[in-house]
Amino acid sequence: MRKWYPVLLVAIATIASIVVYPRLPDRVPTHFDIRGNPNAYGPRWVPTVIVPVMILALWGLLRGLPKIDPRRANYAKMQDTYDLVVNLILTMVTTLHLLLLAGTMGSRVPFIRLMPAVVGVFFVAIGNLLPRAKPNWWFGIRTPWTLSNDRVWERTHRVGGYVMTLIGVLAIVSSFFAAEVAFVTFIVVAGAMSLGLIAYSYFVWKHETAK
Repeated sequence: MRKWYPVLLVAIATIASIVVYPRLPDRVPTHFDIRGNPNAYGPRWVPTVIVPVMILALWGLLRGLPKIDPRRANYAKMQDTYDLVVNLILTMVTTLHLLLLAGTMGSRVPFIRLMPAVVGVFFVAIGNLLPRAKPNWWFGIRTPWTLSNDRVWERTHRVGGYVMTLIGVLAIVSSFFAAEVAFVTFIVVAGAMSLGLIAYSYFVWKHETAK
């Protein structure tokens, strides 16, 4: 599955763009505010061409990064996990692309509420995979302290898995509230949790090095 799944996602995004393109006016919304109202416009090729190309480029980037990682040997120990992460990232981008196309066409699909839910599901999935990550320079909680001590990496990612899952649940729940309130709440809480996780990695490092 991991070999052909990204190809399938690129095909879905491309076909959706091809189907939608002739139905769009010359100028279409390219950006929306937190209430779902368009606040920027551009040519119709912007939402239909850029994202499929971006998905393809992102796939190539994520496949190439392990080859230049100083700790690339660790990818062999978590290959299935890393492949799942790559597929999750591409799935999220493709899903958001489809929602954006629906919104651009004037669909009644509540994409402004669905987007945080999609991102939330992604965070929950990543949270469950995070403890399985091995030390590397591209994927995971990369602080000076986790990168300098494998035990600190392990302990931080164990806690980080719970934190990411909580952030994801928060994003899903926030999709049921007013968009502007949900957005501010999510940013503040997620930011605080992320900073707390960075601080946690430092204190774990202090504890480990004190030994």
